[in-house]
Amino acid sequence: EYKDVTVITGDLGKSTGASAFEAFPERYFNLGISEQDMMGTAAGLASAGKIPIVNTYAVFLSGRAWEQIRNTVGRDRLNVKMVATHAGISPCADGSSHQCFEDIAIMRCIPGLTLVLPADVSEMKHAMRAAVETAGPFYIRLPRGEIPRIFHDEDGFQIGRARRMSDGGDVAIVAAGFLIPEAVKAEALLRKDGIRATLLDMHTIKPADTQTIVEVARQTGGIVTAEDHNILGGLGSTVAEIVCRDSPVPVEMIGIRDRFGESGELRELMEIYGLTARHIYNAAKRVMKLKERS
Repeated sequence: EYKDVTVITGDLGKSTGASAFEAFPERYFNLGISEQDMMGTAAGLASAGKIPIVNTYAVFLSGRAWEQIRNTVGRDRLNVKMVATHAGISPCADGSSHQCFEDIAIMRCIPGLTLVLPADVSEMKHAMRAAVETAGPFYIRLPRGEIPRIFHDEDGFQIGRARRMSDGGDVAIVAAGFLIPEAVKAEALLRKDGIRATLLDMHTIKPADTQTIVEVARQTGGIVTAEDHNILGGLGSTVAEIVCRDSPVPVEMIGIRDRFGESGELRELMEIYGLTARHIYNAAKRVMKLKERS
């Protein structure tokens, strides 16, 4: 459908699923384990009018190639699309070397870059099309493994516009990507207690939907953020920056608390890192107590 799209992988096409694009061999390039070369090649293709999609694990894409992303792609606003898989805690058995908790922070600080965290396959379809059709650097963050389907393709999707999944005046839960299913469960737990929560799917971290964040801050008086990323520089920081400037309210952050990962089963690690629906629920209760004090 998009004849200028090319795909660049780093010898991990089978692991990430990008090898399906081998159906177009003249537009599929496996450059091996050479992330900086991948980004330089993508910059060259973009300069020639192509739409390169660079794909590998998040820890390698954002970490090993950050200087090329910043200096070559970012400064020249090149039309390079980055799809980072195996982000967050999802490569659970691989431990701290592969669990990438820092990529949102180091990518969102690059001027002009769009950063999206799809929650399921439907949002990924929309995000991929938006990436191809949006000029400039674009970063999509994906987990590893199967993700439950939450949305329908016809539900719509707009870059820079958060999705309201429920509407309530007691507390707000702002989540993205991998933790959306846990946030949905947490909202249901709160509803059983008679607590009405607004749940936002903030799939676009940059540009952030400032208007909606301010609206729910004023509507509820307190916010919980939920992400499988370091709370330093991620979704929680993004929301806190907006709220602090435009509508100060208590903010509780569910996320990785300034640490590296460890190997384990996924649910086990979610408990260790405090990322489950119960943790989000408890954070909402704490926010409501903070609201009472203020």
